Amino acid sequence: MDSLISTLAIWALPVLLAITLHEAAHGYVARHFGDPTADLAGRITLNPLRHIDLVGTVLVPAGILALSTLFGAGGILFGWAKPVPVNFGRLRNPKADMLWVAAAGPFMNLLMAIGWALLFRVAIASEAGAYTLPMMKMADAGMQINAVLMVLNLLPIPPLDGGRIAVSLLPHRLAWRFARIEPYGFPILLVLLFTGLLGVVLWPLIAGFRFLLATVFGF
Repeated sequence: MDSLISTLAIWALPVLLAITLHEAAHGYVARHFGDPTADLAGRITLNPLRHIDLVGTVLVPAGILALSTLFGAGGILFGWAKPVPVNFGRLRNPKADMLWVAAAGPFMNLLMAIGWALLFRVAIASEAGAYTLPMMKMADAGMQINAVLMVLNLLPIPPLDGGRIAVSLLPHRLAWRFARIEPYGFPILLVLLFTGLLGVVLWPLIAGFRFLLATVFGF
């Protein structure tokens, strides 16, 4: 039980920041390109309470961590926040601007992963103390959850960010046809998850990104 509590304490802040700031970034960029919907809803904020989804932000990540800690069950740690409302029709150039709005979330995860990597490097260089190991573990957790969310959301499956990026880049006729997949996107993800194919696709990309961080920051 003590191990589970320690694990949850270490992962709580990285997971909360990774999920909520990802969503806030979408709203901020949407406002920049002309859609004030998220701003009017009070969702362009660093206050995590405005973004938390009880199931996606708390129960799902905590459940995965609990299973991993208590039973050694491996799996991809992920979660989600309340989706930021974006009215793509209000963007100044809806099809083109959709790319930047969609890419904002994964880009925020990239920035946070870099920030946690820097903290990990600082912890390694610091003198050993009571907070050194917890800092390293939290920084490692921050790199991991942001790597997972960045790579997962870049998959070209609507309504994931990668799917919306693909819709923005495809010619109009193909984009319209591809966008029709969106109602089936979540069931497709569930099938990929439970068949193990999602892990087969994601883990090499996540591992490659983690290796790149380690190489750049020298740890």
